[in-house]
Amino acid sequence: MVVLVLLPLLVCLGFWQLSRSEQKRVLLENHAQRRTAEPVAADQLQALPDPAFRRVLLSGRFDAEHSYLLDNRMRGDRVGVELLQPFHDEASDLWLLVNRGWLPWPDRRTPPVFSTPTKQLEIGAWVYVSPGATFQLGADPANASWPRLVTAIEPDKLWTELGHTGFHYELRQESGPAAYEAGWPVVSEGMGPEKHVAYAVQWFAMALALFGLYLYLGWHNAREQHHGSGHESTRHS
Repeated sequence: MVVLVLLPLLVCLGFWQLSRSEQKRVLLENHAQRRTAEPVAADQLQALPDPAFRRVLLSGRFDAEHSYLLDNRMRGDRVGVELLQPFHDEASDLWLLVNRGWLPWPDRRTPPVFSTPTKQLEIGAWVYVSPGATFQLGADPANASWPRLVTAIEPDKLWTELGHTGFHYELRQESGPAAYEAGWPVVSEGMGPEKHVAYAVQWFAMALALFGLYLYLGWHNAREQHHGSGHESTRHS
């Protein structure tokens, strides 16, 4: 009975990992193609059916009064945050939430130090669409002081609070003016397509081992019953 439950489960987990591997492969291919394409203007973003990884050229100013510090961001073995700020693109009159990059956080008692340029900037960025769960703001109240330390981001809630017309997704700034440490990973470190394939192999191997054990125990029990029946027949005769 246990085998009948576990065997299909292990096989399903194996195929699920293979599907995740294919999703990551398509994601990486899509990212590579779009990151080498020419950037679009900000006013074109809203009309794109699939804006993920699209490069965009922005011209405008950062809002220094409203900043998010996205917590629990690791770079190697270093702990830090990512700095996200509203950016007003003047040509399109569109607000966008731009991730300016990673900052180290050596001491949790002291917030990371950052500065915001006040002059007009031209910056390059690309649209980041999470491959997993939808962005969530966490439990921070809308009237919390700025900058806000959060564990996840939902741009639309920020635009509603600030009364702006804004883009629905985070943009990650490319290296350049006003950027901190970039070098964005497309997928989580160590969780590329090959890692999911390795997990799938492990699940299938466990399923095969379980099935082999089931066959062996069935053969062994049948053999024991056969020998037992043979001894009974000898005694009776």
